[in-house]
Amino acid sequence: MTIKEEKLFLRQKMLAARNQIEPNQKATYDNYICQTILSLILKNNFSTVHAYIPMAQEINIRPLLQELINKKITVVCPKTLPARNLENRVLHSLQNLETGIKGTQHPALPDVYAGHYDLIIVPGLAFDDQNYRLGYGGGYYDNFLMTHPQAQKIGIFYPFQQVAQVPREEHDVCLDRVLVGEF
Repeated sequence: MTIKEEKLFLRQKMLAARNQIEPNQKATYDNYICQTILSLILKNNFSTVHAYIPMAQEINIRPLLQELINKKITVVCPKTLPARNLENRVLHSLQNLETGIKGTQHPALPDVYAGHYDLIIVPGLAFDDQNYRLGYGGGYYDNFLMTHPQAQKIGIFYPFQQVAQVPREEHDVCLDRVLVGEF
């Protein structure tokens, strides 16, 4: 099996597993992740955070995003563009969103941000002990992460998403940290 085939198989397996999470258990875990990241942000006095807007069964960080907005911390979310590029927009409100490529959501206002990030919160489908992640296969985050080496990169996952080793290619970027808790 090629690396691309391994990645495809693992993506399908993890998507199916994530779809089986019991809703109350998911809500409890998602809250744990939000509280842990908020503590990290406040402890480190981070002022600019790049984060995804969750879709489907991803870890729901919407409460975290709202809390950061309330605390006047700059939140930047990606709009997916062609050619594996992201346009990063300041999130002013979770009520003013547009739907983009593959059902992703992004801020409707084109308030583009091109500055420094203290923290980048990265979603994914699988992770390993070396802090490599398996994403959805578009390469968007790997391209983006390579251009921000100074930012702390944290991946958030459910415990069952851990694998012995994520299939890797040269362009795959290692995270600084993976946040996973008890489930």
